[in-house]
Amino acid sequence: MCAGEDILPPGPLSGAAAGTVTFSTTLTAPESPFLSVSWSFKGVNIITSTSTNITEPGYSSRITLDRATGALELRGLLLEDSGEYTVTIIPDAGLQRQGKTTLNVYALITGASISSPPGVLIEDRSFTNLSCEASGSISSREWLKDGQMLQPGDRVSFSNSKRTVFIHPVHSSHHGSFQCRVSNPISSMTVEHRLTVNYGPHNVSITGPSAAAPGQRVTLQCEADSVPPATFSWMFNGNETQVNTSTFTIEKLQVESLGNYSCTASNMVTMLRNSTVLHLRASCTAPCWSFVLLLISALSLRGLL
Repeated sequence: MCAGEDILPPGPLSGAAAGTVTFSTTLTAPESPFLSVSWSFKGVNIITSTSTNITEPGYSSRITLDRATGALELRGLLLEDSGEYTVTIIPDAGLQRQGKTTLNVYALITGASISSPPGVLIEDRSFTNLSCEASGSISSREWLKDGQMLQPGDRVSFSNSKRTVFIHPVHSSHHGSFQCRVSNPISSMTVEHRLTVNYGPHNVSITGPSAAAPGQRVTLQCEADSVPPATFSWMFNGNETQVNTSTFTIEKLQVESLGNYSCTASNMVTMLRNSTVLHLRASCTAPCWSFVLLLISALSLRGLL
């Protein structure tokens, strides 16, 4: 008796509930028909075909046997059809041959969703978790953040089945899109959940020239990383201004416009604020020396020289 690998391809086979699977053999039709072909499931006969067919009643409408090669088609798959199948073939001449394989039947994955507790999340202060649910036969769950595989770390951990990801505490890097991919060998589904983490303001900066020629129009732009977007206020040489936008514009640079411009970014949810300073000075070529002299005179009068 020869078992397995030369009669049936390597398994296991995978099938979808209510679908169809074919147990193919590696045999070609012989010149003389096989004397007998029989299939069994977990040791219980499905069909035995000699000059007549003996079929288990529960399979009579669900199977088709290819008598020439021994292949078996099984339709209307049930989850209970998962298990070991055995084929035994007796040729017209030669030794009996037998093969075994395993079928795994899976329910299609449907209805995937991600849920998380309600509430406002603030960086370094709030804890949260995301739970991934789905219907069907679930073989694996994978979590992704902005399309990249999510790995466990100092702030991220998973339940044993990866059904839930715990974030403790949240960080600005957790702001964005989380995906849960639920799969089995015959189906998969990916669902997305957007997590809002309030953070900042971080990385406050002012873009604009640090030096400009007399009479030039100068625009300073304040930026900050913040969720929700930061609000801005400006100070000039330590004094409050009436500018409360991200842009500070000097229409025409004068002596009185030179000095320190401070931008403060504020987040009304995190209740945090951060500031940065840009020192604006005059830049001159040969024609503007008179302006430089005027500047020196003005600074002297202020007692700064």
